[in-house]
Amino acid sequence: MTIAWVFPGQGSQKIGMAKQIENLTNTKERFSYASEIFERNLFEICELNTQSTNPLSDLNDTRNTQICLFLVESILLDALKDNGFKPNYVAGHSLGEITALYCADVFSFEDCVSLIKVRSQLMVNAGQGSMAAVIGFDRNQLDSLVRKIDDIVIANDNSSSQVVLSGSNEALDTLSREISCKRFLKLNVSGAFHSPFMDDPSAKFTEYLKQIKFENPSFPVISNFEPSFCRDPDELKIRLENQMCNGVRWRETMDLIANDSDLHIVEIGPSNVLGGLAKRHLKDVKISQVSSSEKILY
Repeated sequence: MTIAWVFPGQGSQKIGMAKQIENLTNTKERFSYASEIFERNLFEICELNTQSTNPLSDLNDTRNTQICLFLVESILLDALKDNGFKPNYVAGHSLGEITALYCADVFSFEDCVSLIKVRSQLMVNAGQGSMAAVIGFDRNQLDSLVRKIDDIVIANDNSSSQVVLSGSNEALDTLSREISCKRFLKLNVSGAFHSPFMDDPSAKFTEYLKQIKFENPSFPVISNFEPSFCRDPDELKIRLENQMCNGVRWRETMDLIANDSDLHIVEIGPSNVLGGLAKRHLKDVKISQVSSSEKILY
């Protein structure tokens, strides 16, 4: 059986997700390390169930979401490795690609924490445009409207029935009036992620990545920018550089791994977002989730 480990990104966070792993070996040490780098109590932020007037105390703030998700996912995957589990290859959705690269030993935990601090700050400072989820639509109509309307792109091509768009507020409003779909939902985000609106922060991120050494991956990684199996550290670096200002091609990632006739997808993270997409998009595929210390197996 072929084992694919997949790691979700923003939108999969949950209040209480740190508590679910607090008795694992690395939890206290890793949250303490990252909290010092980020200068706030990240474990506590994962547990706060009230709206805070300070965005830096809000789990849903990009500057907290990204690092907290990485901490939970990295602790869970290392616990799986310690128990003798390993994948044939890995993939991650948006932020999850960084977790996938960590899982494949491309860079260290410490490098990931520093990298995510830079990435999340650049993204939250972008401040241009917005995003919207579209569910239950005609693909041809959607593609036609995206081509016709300026300042809008498909940011997350998640499945045949779900995409996320990035663009100007005006362009998103225009498309919402013209498209026939089950649901059109504006997202509460700080910018038009995975689009040309992110060209400037992406260029700054590329400069930062020059100081990060990419090691040879211990198994293939599927990237968002180019969904194919890759073991070349230089190519993986190029793909990560291009991720912020280009779409997440998750539908193509699922189609790629579906070529394995005996496939087991294991989602590692607090929610079953990617597992849910796989269930709706693929047939006859085994799907498991590892989200807490109670289930370090599959």
